[in-house]
Parts: sequence; C-alpha cells; structure tokens
Amino acid sequence: MAGTFSLSLPSSLTTTYKSRLRRTTAVSASQRGGAPASTSRSTFETRLSLILSLASQASSVTQRRLEELAEETVKYAFPRRIEAKNLEEALMSVPDLETVKYKVLKRTEQYEIREVEPYFIAETKMTGKSGFDFNGASQSFNTLASYLFGKNNVNEQMQMTTPVFTTKIKSNGEKMDMTTPVITKKSGENEEWLMSFVLPSKYGSKLPLPKDDSVIIKEIPKKIIAISAFSGFVTDEDVIKRESKLREALKTDSDFKLKDGSLVEIAQFNPPFTLPFARRNEISLEVERKIE
Repeated sequence: MAGTFSLSLPSSLTTTYKSRLRRTTAVSASQRGGAPASTSRSTFETRLSLILSLASQASSVTQRRLEELAEETVKYAFPRRIEAKNLEEALMSVPDLETVKYKVLKRTEQYEIREVEPYFIAETKMTGKSGFDFNGASQSFNTLASYLFGKNNVNEQMQMTTPVFTTKIKSNGEKMDMTTPVITKKSGENEEWLMSFVLPSKYGSKLPLPKDDSVIIKEIPKKIIAISAFSGFVTDEDVIKRESKLREALKTDSDFKLKDGSLVEIAQFNPPFTLPFARRNEISLEVERKIE
C-alpha cells in the first residue's frame, strides 16, 4: 500500500507574512492620518496569496507524484510468481503488472500449451545486428517507452505492462502474421526482429496514436502457443538452442502440432536490474490442434 506524503510550508513563512502585514497596515495608516492603507495591503496580500497558492499546488503535485512512484515501486518490490514446474521456475518472479490473459490447456515437463486472448501491442523494428544486440534492443525499447510515456497524439502517459516481446520476422522486413500459414527459410544473415510492448487493456482499440512513425499499433488475435520458460539474460545463441529443443519436443505431442510458418517469439518479464536467476523469460511457438 502506498504511503501518504505531504509538503507543508515552514511556520516561519506564515509568521513573516502576518508580521509584514501588520507593519504595512500600521505604517500606511500613520501616513494617511490613521486611515487603513487598503490599496497597499491588497497588493501585498495578493502577492502572498499567489505564493501560498503556488506552494499549495506544488505540494499537491509532489504528493501525487510520490504516491504514483510508491505504487509503481510496490509492483516491482513485491513481484508475483507463476505456477512452477521445476526449481528453476520456482525461483523466477515477474512484476505485478498487467499482462496478457491466457488459459492453460496442457502442461508437460518441457512446455506448456496456452490459449491466449486477443491483445493490442505497440511494435517497432529492431535495428541491431542480431535479435538481442544490446544497442539495437536498447534503442527499440526506448522508442516504445517514449510512446508509452507520452509521445503520442494526446500526450498521455500509460501504465507499464509486461512482458516485452521480441518476434522474428521475414528477411524483407514484413511482419509475418502469426496466424497466417506462411513458410519461410531460416537464414542467419537475413533474420530480422520486432520488439513490442503489450498495451493496457482499458483502452481497447481506442489507443493513443504514436507520434513516431516507426511505432505501429496492432491487435494480436486469439491464438494457441507452446511456451517454455527459462531464467537468465537472453542471447541469440540461447534462443536458437531453445527453439530447436521446443520444436523437437512438440513433434511427439498427441494433441497439438506446430502451425505452418510459426516463428519464434521471446517474452521478457523483468527490468534490467533483476538478478539472473530470478528473471523469467518465455520462448514460444504458435501451435494448433491436431485434426482427428
């Protein structure tokens, strides 16, 4: 629970104000034969009232900002945990932020099958030399964060959500729709990636429009995915190894099969300062039910 913060004016300021007011009134009355100096007092009072009003407003804004900061801090300081299949997953945690809604259809020792509800994302193309090139990832993250924190047509700051998705796309840069059966040839030299933020569900389809043309808003339709969770910091080599392992494991699934053209997607849930063993990452591939 967020604490209550307040900012009050020093008592010396109030005392100075009253003393100054009495002196001004007395001097003006003496100069004018005992008549109150209403004009002089009014000017002085107006100035002091303005100062007090501004100070009160600043106090209110500061209190509100501190409360918002406290609320956000709690979400990271007291993370939630997702049901774990093993010790590695039991040590993982994720911030208590809004995330994608889904229903678990099946669990195995190697992966989990989920039916994911539709959601909206803000998406941008990554500029690095690889999917998890630090400089490219940082630039893409900052571009999306700028949109989320006010660089949009209504200058509105939206709440942070989780996870951050990184998705492989075709070599020509066109996003391959995860629900479209398209087959691509994997090529280490031509692979390109997209980064996306999940957007707060309260907006529905009426989301603020980005000012940056490189940011695209789109809806992700309902889909079924197979995911495998892992900890640590994500590397391209790790993604290749885990994607291969997940694809191989799904070959023996009796209920689901890989959807044609399914491309790997990585979900990262934690801020950079999270310890490696506590970080939760998920690698996923889109699947579909087998027809009997």
